[in-house]
Amino acid sequence: MAEASPAAPVIILNAPQLGENIGAAARVMANFGLLELRLVNPRDGWPNERAWASASGADWPLNAARVFERVEDALADLNLVYATTARPRELQLPVLTPRTAAETLAAATREGLKVGLMFGGERAGLETADIALCQAVVTLPVDDRFKSLNLAQAVAINAYEWRMTQAAEAPQAFRNGPPPADGAAMLGLYEHFERELDEAGFFHPPEKRPSMVQNLRSALGRASFSDQEVRTFRGVVTALSRGRGRVLAKLATQKAQKASAAKAEGEG
Repeated sequence: MAEASPAAPVIILNAPQLGENIGAAARVMANFGLLELRLVNPRDGWPNERAWASASGADWPLNAARVFERVEDALADLNLVYATTARPRELQLPVLTPRTAAETLAAATREGLKVGLMFGGERAGLETADIALCQAVVTLPVDDRFKSLNLAQAVAINAYEWRMTQAAEAPQAFRNGPPPADGAAMLGLYEHFERELDEAGFFHPPEKRPSMVQNLRSALGRASFSDQEVRTFRGVVTALSRGRGRVLAKLATQKAQKASAAKAEGEG
């Protein structure tokens, strides 16, 4: 077995279709020292014998692969995840080359963060809602005349750039201050915030709710909140919600008092 790079990125394949492509991706992972493979809803189920055949002996990423039903669960324990896809027009996320992304991920792992690279399925790539759970987009500088890239090829390019960072000296710090919260903490924040916005009637018209949610998640994700910042922000949301409840209760009381006074005048 090839020796893994320290704290290498997790590779997440979201809705992969062909077992052959999963196996080919595992093969290049092994080439460049990436061991941890996660699969979200593989189309043909798992395990898939065609994956092992295509891996050509690089069995260890496949043997240890974890399968998830939701992207949110696959990212829950990761502090920093980049989506490998074409530039999304709907979201305002940083767009990085594979080289820059690898350098940033390497700096993050050296500070003890757990990181990942997410790839979409062969047919349509990543959905906007899934990209919104990530902190940046990695886009390969392919020719405009033919942008389609095989799944395993995309994994190979990013894995190679990661491996090259392991020989770099004096890596730049990922960020100053405490580490960012993991995916589970951020998802809790997103859902808490969205529930309160639903109660306040913010999502209007209703058909625009999905795109509004994606934009909010993207904006909050770019902030790279620490665990403490997540707790603080959720405390702010809770305080605003309670304040709104007190205002509504006060208005209801005033309305009832006016109605009572009007009724008393009428009877008098």
